[in-house]
Amino acid sequence: MSKEARINDLVEKIQSYYPAADVELIRKAYDFSARVHTGQKRLSGEPYLIHPMAVADIIADLKLDVPSVTAGLLHDTVEDTLTTLDELKAVFGREIAMLVDGVTKLSRVNFISREEKQAENFRKMLLAMGKDVRVILIKLADRVHNMRTLDHQPLEKQILTAQETLDIYAPLSHRLGIAWVKSELEDLALKYLHPEVYYQLKRNVAKRKSDREKYIEEVISIISKKLEAEGIDAEVTGRPKHFFGIYQKMESQNLLYDQIYDLVAFRILVDTPRECYEALGIIHAQWRPIPGRFKDYIALPKPNLYQSLHTSVIGPHGERIEIQIRTHEMHRVAEEGIAAHWRYKEGEDFQMSDIQRFAWLRQLLEWQENLQDPQEFLHNLKEDLFATELYVFTPKGDLLNFPKGSTVIDFAYRIHSEVGHHCSGARINGQLVSLKYILRSGDTVEIITTQQQAPSRDWLKRVKTPRAKSKIRNWLKLQQSQRSVALGREILEGDLHRHQLDYAALGREGKIDWLVKELGMKDEESLLAALGYGRITTRHVLAKLVAPEKLDVGAKKAEGSLKSLFRLVSKQKRGLGIRVKGGEDALVRFALCCHPLPGEHIIGFITRGRGVTVHTVGCPTVMESDPHRKIEVSWEESGQPPRPVKIEVTCVDQPGLLAAISAAITSAQANIARAQIRTFSDEKALNTFEVMIRNSQHLNDVLQNISKVKGVYKAVRARGRTVGRADRDQTRGELH
Repeated sequence: MSKEARINDLVEKIQSYYPAADVELIRKAYDFSARVHTGQKRLSGEPYLIHPMAVADIIADLKLDVPSVTAGLLHDTVEDTLTTLDELKAVFGREIAMLVDGVTKLSRVNFISREEKQAENFRKMLLAMGKDVRVILIKLADRVHNMRTLDHQPLEKQILTAQETLDIYAPLSHRLGIAWVKSELEDLALKYLHPEVYYQLKRNVAKRKSDREKYIEEVISIISKKLEAEGIDAEVTGRPKHFFGIYQKMESQNLLYDQIYDLVAFRILVDTPRECYEALGIIHAQWRPIPGRFKDYIALPKPNLYQSLHTSVIGPHGERIEIQIRTHEMHRVAEEGIAAHWRYKEGEDFQMSDIQRFAWLRQLLEWQENLQDPQEFLHNLKEDLFATELYVFTPKGDLLNFPKGSTVIDFAYRIHSEVGHHCSGARINGQLVSLKYILRSGDTVEIITTQQQAPSRDWLKRVKTPRAKSKIRNWLKLQQSQRSVALGREILEGDLHRHQLDYAALGREGKIDWLVKELGMKDEESLLAALGYGRITTRHVLAKLVAPEKLDVGAKKAEGSLKSLFRLVSKQKRGLGIRVKGGEDALVRFALCCHPLPGEHIIGFITRGRGVTVHTVGCPTVMESDPHRKIEVSWEESGQPPRPVKIEVTCVDQPGLLAAISAAITSAQANIARAQIRTFSDEKALNTFEVMIRNSQHLNDVLQNISKVKGVYKAVRARGRTVGRADRDQTRGELH
């Protein structure tokens, strides 16, 4: 297609929903992008310009305004060419430059890990979204096209991009209410994360296509005639569920494809909300509804403003079918989401009042401001995006939404941080309950507080909301930090006293501030915390203040013996293959909560008297730890011994399958240390294997091999401790 034809098609699409669009600005942006991307090619070998054109086209599918489409054409110019933001601002104005900046990744290269870089890029994007929600819509369009063309990337990049899409972008598009983007991103992510499942589903769906189309036509005909007979003008459609939805059902219920029945969903579009309920009555009179499957999202809209009635019935020939009933306007909101809630006028800025209609966005922007740790931010973002909702009332009758599984502590922190910190119980519908109470939709909640109450680490296991977790973690970190600072000061004052030095006097003389700079610390508190945790010794400090010949010989001996002990233990632990920055003699051990594997991103935490504990970056325990204790660690380049990893395999309970799974593991060059087998009454089995694994890639190979065995529902790495003797003694079947 010629250059003129491509830009004409884009302009025509924009004018179809915005006749007064400034098409000259679009053409100007196209020419600019074509010029600065000249000579650049995608991995497919195509000219790079094809990508910004495709992104702009997707933005037009969302029916966004001219500045959004223009930013889509220019979105990679700052990141991938010599173009600067100032240049964009001069040529296209402040608004468009701001949108491009919002979707441009951070150029800083000194991130500790890929996860930190990812987290900071998301934080930047969300901050930009707080000023203008179009930033995230442009980013979603960019991700849709990148996923459509992911075939040309290396395998490792495919997996990383697909996982990020499934973790962040698909649920984000759901939260923003853009249904078609969510479905497409999920299906494309499945294609690269579980290709064998994706293509098997594709084959199975294709096999039944003819029968399914006949069934859809039959059901549509019945519904249309019944509604018409009652005087309701309706548009009725049917469609097969998308691949990822089928896969989720197979995973959550441990089903094979042939065991899933409600693979078809029908939609009824009417003119008014009253007709929605009338249509529901007609459907329930025609077919028997399935108990517990009715949802009224018209009376109680989802946080993304989605409205619809959902019901499941036993349809013709005994088949289960799902039916959604909504108005045409509700359907537009369901498909376009937040993009359906405003239309721009030429020259007007985005109004924050538009974002205020989305309570979830307000909450997201609020709690991310309080999270300084990048890994904690990313962890909470993923958790929040996946949360399903329940609705409860305040004593005044205000309706608040929470993730399922939330407790009264989550409710307390929603009211105020201090209410959360001192929450000792609650009255639910007038009845006293404990902090363990899990909220249910429709509850009226009144919080009880006492000044003696304070957060504990156990609270983190009970709460679900990012706000509550963030507030509790911050409180715990503050307590840890205060204790370590107090201990550090006590230790330092004692050793200074032995050399006739006074801590307070050193402070007045400016010596403490000088020491902070000399030792490369952030401030006095960081220095004391480092001493309290044992990151540095008082000898480091005294060496700056006391002449070497005057240092206590006894202290040298004591410290020397301590170093000898560390060296002795380090030699015993040398096989762990961990390098600690600035601490060759540190005692190292692996965290039992996450069992890090070579190849995974790791971080170390100092525990006084116990050396350095190594966690995976993103481990929930890391989120709760005092940042003063963090220390950089890395894997040795070679000589990594295999480590035991627990793998759980859910499968059909049938003869020969255990042997097939064992063969799949050994074919991936992995040894089985032990296994336990449990069978269930529904002809399913849960097999737990302790396998000796070299690194994270080796683990992926083993899991993929197991997943290919016919009859296996899923194979996953189990977090927590490996199979112990107590486990084995109680196991019905055991292999050695």
